[in-house]
Amino acid sequence: MTYDRLVCAHCAAPVAEGRCPVCRANRERLTPQGPSPAMLLTLAIALLAAIALLAAFQAV
Repeated sequence: MTYDRLVCAHCAAPVAEGRCPVCRANRERLTPQGPSPAMLLTLAIALLAAIALLAAFQAV
């Protein structure tokens, strides 16, 4: 769930605006933490490319 459509019960403003401490706390809690799937895929491709380069240099 994203916070862009949520309304704060404390101040009746959108949570995305972060007008009150309750909004800001919930906005921080709802923001994604950790690596994104796109970043993990990029790292996996880079790792495979590095392994392929090492294998190519081993063969020469």
